[in-house]
Amino acid sequence: MNSTLDFIFRRRSIRKYTQQPVEPEKLDLLLQAGMAAPSAMNSRPWEFILVTDKEKLGQFRKRLIFGNRNAPAAIVVCGNPKAAKNPTWRLFWVQDCSAAAQNILIAATSLGLGAVWVGVYPVPAFVAVVREVLSIPKSVTPLCLIYVGYPAEEKPPRTQYDGKRVHWQVY
Repeated sequence: MNSTLDFIFRRRSIRKYTQQPVEPEKLDLLLQAGMAAPSAMNSRPWEFILVTDKEKLGQFRKRLIFGNRNAPAAIVVCGNPKAAKNPTWRLFWVQDCSAAAQNILIAATSLGLGAVWVGVYPVPAFVAVVREVLSIPKSVTPLCLIYVGYPAEEKPPRTQYDGKRVHWQVY
């Protein structure tokens, strides 16, 4: 099997981390991977907020129901109409930003890091918390928060392939 598929199958939701800081170079590579994602009509409506501040991470832990993770870093993936390259951002910003998030998750695995995706949008209360903690303007919408760090737990590679969900030619 090639290494790309290895990383896809090894990618797991890691919820426990060591306190070893993630090197800035690795965080930058994660952002580069996110921005390499496909985007409908190359709109690229994404923006990213990198969070390493302990107080802000603590606010996420306290205030987001699924945000209680001890990672030393987080990346918030946002959709911003002003960053978008064309008007299709309105139709596909969630898909575009989700593709960027998936690239970040797989890249984290390839760098020996653990990561977990915490959904934010479309839950108004979650959006409000992230917006408040990070001073995000109303025109920008946080889609998700990705905790990143060195894993303090190991999970075996897996595939969740289910042939019953595959249809050839017709449903």
